[in-house]
Formats: sequence, C-alpha cells, structure tokens
Amino acid sequence: FGVVALLLAHEAVVSVSAVTCNVQELSSCASAISTGGAPSKLCCTKIKEQNPCLCQYIKNPNLRTFVSSPNAQKVAKTCGVPKPKC
Repeated sequence: FGVVALLLAHEAVVSVSAVTCNVQELSSCASAISTGGAPSKLCCTKIKEQNPCLCQYIKNPNLRTFVSSPNAQKVAKTCGVPKPKC
C-alpha cells in the first residue's frame, strides 16, 4: 500500500475533456488494487470518473504498474469500466 500511495503522490493534475485527471482520485481503490479485494462503491465511482484519464496514467512510467496490474484490471472490470485501448 505504501508504494501505491507514493506513486499517487507524485502525479500532477491535468484536465481532459471536462474531467480533471488526478490519480489521487483513485486512492479509494488502492486497497482493492493492492490486495485484489472487492472495490468499494466510492472506488467504482472514482474509476468511472477517471476513465478518460486511464491511458494517460498507463503511459506514465510512474503509474503504469499501478493502473496496469492484474488487480487493477480486476477492479476496473468489477466496476464495469472497460480496459482502455491506448
């Protein structure tokens, strides 16, 4: 969890299509992504809001491992967010 928090703290806020891309918005998903557990409703809401930003996060070497991990993909799928095509 500490590594995830560290990665989240390094990213800038960027606006994309009226969505403010801020990886810290996904902090409510950190536990589910770290452990592979079920995501909370808040996590699902946030991952849906940040969906337009996921490719940007995947392209960032500091975040790639966090957002591309099998557990992150499991969380996204559970929340009904399709895997982005970047």
